[in-house]
Amino acid sequence: MSVAKLQAFIGDESGATAIEYGLLAGLVAIAIIGSFTLVGNSIQSLFNNGTAEVLANQTAAIR
Repeated sequence: MSVAKLQAFIGDESGATAIEYGLLAGLVAIAIIGSFTLVGNSIQSLFNNGTAEVLANQTAAIR
């Protein structure tokens, strides 16, 4: 391998941008998963309580 090719290879930064975008996408994915984990149980209980309330109201209306 010639010195010119080696210097061109060392100076080439085209792959660095792809790596940076990959790291950024990974961090965004971690943030999304973390927020879903923290908020998921609250949303699930909210829907469960709402469903129970609607069923109770409908059952009372039938009787």
